[in-house]
Amino acid sequence: MASVVPGVPDYWQDAKDELMRRDRIMRKLIPQFGDLHLKGRGEAFVTLARSIVGQQISVKAADAVWQRFLEACPKCTPAQVIKAGPERLAECGLSKRKAEYVLDLAEHFKAKRVHAEKWAEMGDEEVISELIQIRGIGRWTAEMFLIFNLLRPNVLPLDDLGLLKGISVNYFSGEPVSRSDAREVAANWEPWRTVATWYLWRSLDAAPVVY
Repeated sequence: MASVVPGVPDYWQDAKDELMRRDRIMRKLIPQFGDLHLKGRGEAFVTLARSIVGQQISVKAADAVWQRFLEACPKCTPAQVIKAGPERLAECGLSKRKAEYVLDLAEHFKAKRVHAEKWAEMGDEEVISELIQIRGIGRWTAEMFLIFNLLRPNVLPLDDLGLLKGISVNYFSGEPVSRSDAREVAANWEPWRTVATWYLWRSLDAAPVVY
C-alpha cells in the first residue's frame, strides 16, 4: 500500500499506478500532472448549496453569486439560509427556482430528512438515491458530491460533458462518443473510475475542477 500523504485521497497513488499499468492513454496522461490530485470539499450542506448555485451558469458568474450568497449567509448553515428567505436569496443573484432549491436543501438538512452523518458508510447508489429526493439535485450533482465531498474512488459521471469530451479527445481522436462508448472505455478503469475521470478533466483544462 502506498504511503498516505496529507490531503491526498488514500487510494490515489495505488489508483495512478494501476491505471498507468492497464491503460496506455493513462500511462501518457497521468505523469503530465505531477503531484496534482483530487481535493475534497468540506461540509456537505455547503458543497450541495454551492453546486445548486453553480448550475447552468459560467464558473465566473457562479463565483460572483456565491460570494454574495456568503454575505447573506456567512456561516452557510441550513438555519441561516431558511432565515434569509427567498427575497434575500434573490438579491444575491439566485433565480426564483434556485432560491427554492437552496431553501428545499436547507429544509431537508434541518428536518434530518437526509442522513449526512451516515453518508460515509453508505454505498454510492444509496447516497445518490437520497440526494436526488432534494429539488434541484439530479444524478450529475449527486455524482459530483460523491467525487468532491465523499472522495469516492469509482464514480463514472456519464452525464458529464467534460468526461465525454475527454474520452473523445484522448481515445477517439476527437470523434463524438456515446455514453455506451464511454462505459466501454471506463470498464478498464475499475475500481478507479473517479481518478481516470479527474485526469481526463485535467487533459482539457489543467486548472483543477472543484464543485
